[in-house]
Amino acid sequence: MKKLVNEIKEHINTNSIIICIGTDKCIGDCLGPLVGTILKEDNFPLPVYGTLSEPIHALNIDERLNEIKKLHPNAHIIGIDACLGNEEDIGDIRVRNHAISPGKGVGKELPEVGETSIIGIVDTSEYSDLFFSRSIRLSFVMDMAKSISKILFDSCLINKKELVS
Repeated sequence: MKKLVNEIKEHINTNSIIICIGTDKCIGDCLGPLVGTILKEDNFPLPVYGTLSEPIHALNIDERLNEIKKLHPNAHIIGIDACLGNEEDIGDIRVRNHAISPGKGVGKELPEVGETSIIGIVDTSEYSDLFFSRSIRLSFVMDMAKSISKILFDSCLINKKELVS
């Protein structure tokens, strides 16, 4: 986890915002909204969008991104989303230096989110129905959400001087 903290701290500053993608209507896709909810409830020091009560998902992503970009026109966006991967990678959390492509794993074409992304691999890509084809445990996704939230908080602590000044 320390490696991920060091990776994300390079991308967090006072101009950063967090956008969490997903829906609370599907366990496999609720990683983003869970992270957003944890961050908001624990008073994360940067703007956070996408929670269980106000998710950002396929049906509202265009509208919500437009609203957010108007509020924060020059922000560095860190996107968070569940992702598909190889079976041996399930449970991995990764920081990437590029945007998230939400819905790509299930054949949807949605706008990219962010300049930096944090993904949690929740299932294998060998099933095209993804989140509906297998039983993904909520406790598994919740543990990943807690880990991602801790990574973000720890990264902010390292950068505390810049974030609170």
